[in-house]
This record gives sequence, structure tokens and C-alpha cells, in this order.
Amino acid sequence: MKKIRLITVLMLNACIFLILSGCSVTQNNKPVSLVKKEIEYPVNGVLLKGYLVYPEGKKNLPGVLIVHEWWGHNAYARNRAEMLAQLGYAAFALDMYGDGKLATHPKQANEFMTQALNTQGAIQSRFSTALDILKNSPVTDDSKMAAMGYCFGGGVVLSMARSGVDLDGVISFHGSLQNLAPMAPNVKAQFLVLNGAADPFVKPEHKQAFKNSMDQAKLSYQFIEYPRRNACLYRS
Repeated sequence: MKKIRLITVLMLNACIFLILSGCSVTQNNKPVSLVKKEIEYPVNGVLLKGYLVYPEGKKNLPGVLIVHEWWGHNAYARNRAEMLAQLGYAAFALDMYGDGKLATHPKQANEFMTQALNTQGAIQSRFSTALDILKNSPVTDDSKMAAMGYCFGGGVVLSMARSGVDLDGVISFHGSLQNLAPMAPNVKAQFLVLNGAADPFVKPEHKQAFKNSMDQAKLSYQFIEYPRRNACLYRS
């Protein structure tokens, strides 16, 4: 339960960040009816399976892409999409691996992730195609786009924003800070990085290198680290 509560708090922090980035939302204390769509889309011969969710009867919604953890396009990412839709976003949980495949063991998850990262241009093309799908949805305002990701997905959204993809803001939840894309000259996104102090995969030198690169580029970012005693997010 503590883990769930912390994730919920982080989600609210993320939504506040999006509001400050100019992506307004319509909040409602009561659950709203959601439109849920399974979307299949090919990218360079690979069939990807995404999940689009938005509040019924609404238009001109800010859009949020969700990039899954190294496990793949799972129920966790879909649940986050539904949470965002309840808040007034159009949310698209994309598929980075193809055919919606899921890992059941860390070794397999690492194989899926490594294959995607090592396939030339795969991350960029799969992300960009998903972003176009979200932008071209009749319910979205294509001038208000953001992305958020978890673990592997956190590193992806940071890299995409740093490479100059047209995004207003990105949010990384316990994401990788290593081997991020080089900084492009036309970056406009604001960055929110939420990191757990107990995460053994994110070393102090990784944090400092990330902050230095952001400072040198004079980009707008917040780096929030959650103390060890409250760190309920973990990698399994």
C-alpha cells in the first residue's frame, strides 16, 4: 500500500508539472467515462500494439505518451494511461518492443530492452510514430504534448526530449540517467526527474553528469530525489 500511495503522489506531482508547462487539465472529483482503444501500428516492419485512452466527449486535450518499464507494454502502463485520462488528458501507452510482448524474468526483460536499444533508430522511430498517432487523434491538441516513462521508459523520454523531439515536458520516474541522447540545439521541453535515493542503478556520478549537461544547455528542469526511508519505488 505504501508503494501505491507514493506512486499516486508522484503522479500528482507530475500532473502539476504539466500544468506549469502550459498543459492544462480538466479535473473532476467523480470518475468519468473513458474511451479505450487498442491501436496496432507498424514501424519498419515491426508491428507495435499501443493503448489510447481519453475522457469521453472531450476534445482539444493535452496529450501524454507513456513509455513502459523494461518489462514491456503491460497493465501498469495502461493503468497510468487511464489515470491520466481521468484527469483530462489523452494518454497513449506505446509499445517499444513490438507485438506487445512482455518479459516474465529480468533476464528476458534485459534482452528485450537491449535489442530495442541496439537496433539502429528503433527507439527514435517507435517513439516518433507513437507521438504522431497521439497528435493526429481527433481529440488532442497537438500543440500540447508531453511524455512520461518508468525505468527504461524514463531514460527514453529524457533522450527524446534532449534530441529535440517536439514535446512541452517530460517526466522520468526512477529512470536511467546513463547513455542519454546528446543535447540538440532546439530543445524546448521542460524536464522533471523523480529519483529514489536507494536506487542502486543510478549512481551519484550519473546524477551529477545529468545535472551538469542540463545546466550547460541552460534547460529548465527539476530533479527531485526521494529519501531512502520513503523510497518505495524499486526495480525487480
